[in-house]
Amino acid sequence: MLLSALLFLIGLFGALTRRNIIGILMSIELMFNAGNINLVAFNRFLHPAGVVGQAVTLFTITVAAAEIVVGLALVLAIYRNRQTVYAEDFNLLQG
Repeated sequence: MLLSALLFLIGLFGALTRRNIIGILMSIELMFNAGNINLVAFNRFLHPAGVVGQAVTLFTITVAAAEIVVGLALVLAIYRNRQTVYAEDFNLLQG
């Protein structure tokens, strides 16, 4: 539980302080992995013989992998148009 909390806090700090969008995506993935460790730990403590926590974790890893592929595709498309990957330069939705 302590490891999960530490990884989550490191990911949160990285997501809030990074300027590079790739670093922000990596920090968000670190927070997802902290949640996965938490799921497995709770499953081990509450139901030692069950595998529900591991199954949910595998599903979450699959969804996170698809999410990072879509995120990187969007970043690549924006980079081709704007020639930058800094978060403060992404003002595409402003009028």
